[in-house]
Amino acid sequence: MASDSLRSRLRALYEGPEMSGDRFRYALLAFDLMTVSWLVASSFLPRGMHHFWIDIGIGLVFLADFLARLVISRRPLRDIASFWGIADILVIISLLFPIWGEGLAFLRVLRLYRVFHSPQTLDQLRTDLPGFRRHETAIRAALNLLIFIFAMTALVYQTQSGVNEKIVNYVDALYFTVTTLSTTGFGDITLVGNSGKLLSVAIMIFGISLFLRLVQVVLRPPKAHFPCPTCGLKRHDHDAVHCKACGTVLNIPDDGAD
Repeated sequence: MASDSLRSRLRALYEGPEMSGDRFRYALLAFDLMTVSWLVASSFLPRGMHHFWIDIGIGLVFLADFLARLVISRRPLRDIASFWGIADILVIISLLFPIWGEGLAFLRVLRLYRVFHSPQTLDQLRTDLPGFRRHETAIRAALNLLIFIFAMTALVYQTQSGVNEKIVNYVDALYFTVTTLSTTGFGDITLVGNSGKLLSVAIMIFGISLFLRLVQVVLRPPKAHFPCPTCGLKRHDHDAVHCKACGTVLNIPDDGAD
């Protein structure tokens, strides 16, 4: 009984429509943003015991979040073996048992992608922010690109710091990532080793793809996110009256903005 009560409370926080669930999910998103901010800021500070204890605190919060999601999961073993499950486990280990130093710190940035793209968070943002609902596709494309940039920046810094004299903090890594992604390539900073060359290639290939996706959705007329009750088509023109797939009459919510 106690376990069922705990599971129902956790589901209300992670998946429920109540105000307490909304606040909890926003707090979780804010915490992930703060951990990424700390990851960047710590590269400019001399490393000391305070870094160790802050990392332990972050790791304990991540561990509690991971265990809570397993408790409410319908397929816990599948979630553990998934890409996101393995990434969370590696991040938690790197924080609580830093046997790799900070080599896996870049995975913390990927948590933002998982949290932001969860169905509960997206539904919450659509409800709370009319502007997000109107421009959801463009906002998600922009955030995907930003998360990719920060993840690659963190990866560049973690793999090159200490072996590349031109990468001494996150600003250097960010500068390299953006110039590489944009194919500007000034050449004043380059990555060392074969792994560095392969990482540069990956940044160009995936980064340009995400950038072109952003340009595409910005230039394309915005779509309304509203599942058709008959066929399930989710995206329609904002002024659509009928579903273009099956002809069902739609009642798309509109906040009155142009």
